[in-house]
Formats: sequence, C-alpha cells, structure tokens
Amino acid sequence: MSWRQFRVQALVGLGSLVLLAVYLVVLGGQIHGAYDDTLAHCVARDDCAGPLGAFADRYSLQTDLLGYLLLAVPGAIGVFWGAPLIARELEAGTHSLAWNQSVTRGRWLAAKLGLVGLLSVATAGLYSLMLTWATGPVTNVLNNRFEPVLFASRNLAPLGYAAFSFVLGATLGLVLRRTVPAMAATLLVFTALQIVVPALIRPHYQAPTRTSVPLTAELIGRLTKIGTYGDIGGLRIPGGPWVVETSSILDSSGKEVGHTPWFQGCMDHSSLSELPTCLAKGNVHVEIAEQPADRYWTFQCLETAFFAVLTALLAALAFWRIRTHPV
Repeated sequence: MSWRQFRVQALVGLGSLVLLAVYLVVLGGQIHGAYDDTLAHCVARDDCAGPLGAFADRYSLQTDLLGYLLLAVPGAIGVFWGAPLIARELEAGTHSLAWNQSVTRGRWLAAKLGLVGLLSVATAGLYSLMLTWATGPVTNVLNNRFEPVLFASRNLAPLGYAAFSFVLGATLGLVLRRTVPAMAATLLVFTALQIVVPALIRPHYQAPTRTSVPLTAELIGRLTKIGTYGDIGGLRIPGGPWVVETSSILDSSGKEVGHTPWFQGCMDHSSLSELPTCLAKGNVHVEIAEQPADRYWTFQCLETAFFAVLTALLAALAFWRIRTHPV
C-alpha cells in the first residue's frame, strides 16, 4: 500500500535521476578527457598551472551549478516526499482506516519511513556518487574540497541531508496535520540548517590547528590568498585545507603592526611594487587557524553522523506522536 501511494513520486524521481545520470556520464567523460589531455601536454606538473587553471575555468560554472542542484535535492525530498507522506492521509482521513486494521500505528509508520526513506537516501547517494566522479578533476585542480557548496554536495554528506530532510518533512506533517504548512516548515528549517551548519557548527567539529605564516615579499604581494580554501598564505597544500581565522599582521613579538610608524611609513611612502619588499623587512607574520586537509573525511563522517542523530531524534518524535495521536 505504501508503494502504491508513493509510486508516482518515485517514478518521477527515478526518471529525473536517469536523465541526470546520462548528463553526468557525458560531462564526466569530457572533464576526465580534457584533464588527461592537459596533463599530457605538460613537460612537468609544475608547468601545468596555467593550462590546468584554464581547464578548471572552462568547467567551473557547470560543476558549481550541479553542486547547487544537489544541495537542493535533499530539501526537495523533504518538501515533496516527506511532508505529504502522512499529512496528506490525515487531511483525507484515510489514516482512520489504516489505524483500525491489524497493523499497528508504529508498524504503519515504520513501513512508510523505511520505504520512502531508503529511496530518498539512495537518490541523494547516487547523485552524489556521480557528481563526485564527474567533477573530480576540477575539484583536484581548484584544491578546495572544504568550500561550503563542494563539501555539502560531494561524497557522504548528501546522504545525511536527505535522510534528515525526509524525516523532518514526515514528522512536521504528522505534527501540523496539513500538507502545505508542513511543506513550508520543512523548507524553512532545512534551509536554515544549511546556512547555520557551515558557518557555526562545521568549523568546530575539531579544534583548528594554529600556524604562523611569515610574510615574505612574494607572499605579501598575494595577501588575498590568506583565508581561502586550499591555500595557506598563498601556498598550495594538497587536498585543500580550510583557513578558518586569520590574525592581523604581527611583528616578531606578536604585536600588531598596523598602526606603528614603520608600517605607516611603508604604506605611505612605498609604491605598489615596493610595498611587499618594505613590509618583508619588518620580519612580520600572520597567525592563522586552519583545518588541515587530511581532516576532510573526518569532517564528512562527523557531519553525516550529526544529521543522522537529528534524523533519529525526529523519527523517535514521530513514533511517540503517532501513538498519542487521536484516531
């Protein structure tokens, strides 16, 4: 019965996934082919910075749009699969018939959550797998796996989002008993978490490491690099670390130099080309806090586990609510 009620949504989702899979296979073949061709024309990997940058620029817009699309998939699952799942039955009154049969309320709910929930996680997982493979060379070149959209749309994290969003929608539908309000509330809560988690929670899964970056003349000329994903002070680090905090420019004793006469003299009396050399003479540095590149998979697992815990709590709330719900 659960399958018969859900089969239209399932078939629409399956059709969309098949079309997307075809597109990703074609795009992935083009990206991998272009990447191999670019490397084949380089004498050494160090000579490939320019060609690889052009390669990444060529495909970055497509990969970014696909990443944003995957971010929206779990939310759509919660809104269109989760929220109507129970709310629609409560509105139509068909739950009364189901709850007066030999099947218990808990088993009825478990069947619905289990069937549609597994399909939700499988859908997000397959999309994530295909997208991760197709865009892998671009990610390797850009070296920015911790970038919020990339982190949330690749590998394990989308599975946790899909499970959470679906159970969130189903639970809100059971509590609110109206389909449209449940859909709106699901979208609101899921969107809020997608903003709050990267900004306030993800940076603290593990304590960041502290690193001192000496500001050489070359590095001062590229100060904009500090604070980006994939670089520490303009130095490319394999895998892409995440710089979460950067101090002001400090002298050898750890004091800020921004308002010192020497610093102001460099700023006021040096041309743009002379400024890096002038600042480098002061033996200055920047203190940064960063999440090392080798923590990427740890963070993926921690974020997936975080949403899995939220999913379990919501499911427990749903089972408690359905036992106390009037017929």
